[in-house]
Amino acid sequence: MASREGRRRGHELVPLAALISREMKNEKMEKPSVRYGHAAQSRKGEDYFLIKTDCHQVPGNPSSTFSVFAIFDGHNGNAAAIYTRENLLNHVLSAVPRGLGREEWFQALPRALVAGFVKTDKEFQSETSGTTATFVIVDAWTVTVASVGDSRCILDTQGGGISTLTVDHRLEENVEERERVTASGGEVGRLSIAGGAEIGPLRCWPGGLCLSRSIGDMDVGEFIVPVPYVKQVKLSNAGGRLIIASDGIWDALSSEMAAKSCRGLPAELAARQVVKEALRTRGLKDDTTCIVVDIIPPENPLPPSPLPKKTNKLRAFLFRSKSRDSANKSAKKLSAVGIVEELFEEGSAMLAERLGNDEWTGQTTSGGIFTCGVCQVDLAPSEGISVHAGSIFSTSSKPWQGPFLCAGCRNKKDAMEGKRPSGVKVA
Repeated sequence: MASREGRRRGHELVPLAALISREMKNEKMEKPSVRYGHAAQSRKGEDYFLIKTDCHQVPGNPSSTFSVFAIFDGHNGNAAAIYTRENLLNHVLSAVPRGLGREEWFQALPRALVAGFVKTDKEFQSETSGTTATFVIVDAWTVTVASVGDSRCILDTQGGGISTLTVDHRLEENVEERERVTASGGEVGRLSIAGGAEIGPLRCWPGGLCLSRSIGDMDVGEFIVPVPYVKQVKLSNAGGRLIIASDGIWDALSSEMAAKSCRGLPAELAARQVVKEALRTRGLKDDTTCIVVDIIPPENPLPPSPLPKKTNKLRAFLFRSKSRDSANKSAKKLSAVGIVEELFEEGSAMLAERLGNDEWTGQTTSGGIFTCGVCQVDLAPSEGISVHAGSIFSTSSKPWQGPFLCAGCRNKKDAMEGKRPSGVKVA
């Protein structure tokens, strides 16, 4: 399939595989190697993980290879964690438009991750089980992370700087999420015992879940949303280490403690050391799972790029994407000194903001039929409902503006945003 760039410039059509190979060669940094390790101790049997290092943007083309690492920390059973492990990756990839060049692929990933998370949640049928999901895509020097819940991913850079690439969706700690849940119809409070005393962490009622975002948990209410926080960064040619872990680690260790406990060790031993340190600190009170991913420069790396001139610093600052979430100040500091370049960050729970308007909006299939922006089912032009429309009960102010949703996905969107009571079906 030819790239859009070739069609737009009127040049002879170029196969997508050839285009990606050309773009890879034009990059001034060689592709790094990726090494990883995994360790776990089970108490409830509800933690699951995914490691897949042979994914391809273009099937059969080695220059388009990328890796996926993910942790799913289930609760109220393991059904949601198992289902998400088996289906989330395919749902994300199916939401990426075909025929994209390399840079377009990176730009499309954040929206595809949102669509994949929401589709996975929509199709999961269990009434009570739920799961966190921290889903990491490593493609050369670019790392894209999507997360719901309180499983965390941190980045430890060569210079010793540590940044968090996720946001914890715990009601106890996240004021913005508490406000969103209550505005959408949920109640937030602690568990009450005899005599009216309140104990434990803040929970969402009905259901009593401590998290504001997850996949599953249909019995709690649809204001517990599956819309992920997404962050995308590009590492320098010094590389870095990712530590992805469930809350069994983070309830025992800070990000700094986890990173420092395993520095100097290869990835496999590092993962074991993080788990060992967490158990030494707190004991085995929860499932404890850790994945360590090392992004390593080539054996003969190119010399580090010289610092940009002052004029270029201003230009880089102006064109760097702006954060809409204040939870990662440390990542911005690293970005400012050239260790990590922040490409994208967004944490809104509103689908209209996350699916947005871009050059792929309103994409059609080869048969001229629109597709749902979340579940990718075919839609006749008269069937799609704009993601930007108001409540399903009101008239859309811009009914022609995509992306479009099928009735089922629009029904779910309205429930997540508190525009109708959870569980009410709209024909």
